[in-house]
Amino acid sequence: MSDVVRWGAFGCALVPLVLIASGASWAGAVGTAAGLAALTCACRALLRRSERTAARKRIRDTGRHRDKRGRSGVAARRGGRHSEGRTPVD
Repeated sequence: MSDVVRWGAFGCALVPLVLIASGASWAGAVGTAAGLAALTCACRALLRRSERTAARKRIRDTGRHRDKRGRSGVAARRGGRHSEGRTPVD
């Protein structure tokens, strides 16, 4: 999502500069920048809402949180390299 917002901000900055360079009025360029900024903010809000909804649905469907490897339950909470208290044997 952050890439989309960055490109939106880039467009909000670039489009007015191009308009001014091509001879458009300052008021038109400022209005265009404001419109693009509003559109970018609306898209960002919709993307965040979509991600939250997907996360809630995923939790509801699986019933548990999953770790980054897709494990749930005890396996997801197990940490470190040595599981179940084992130590290396020489």
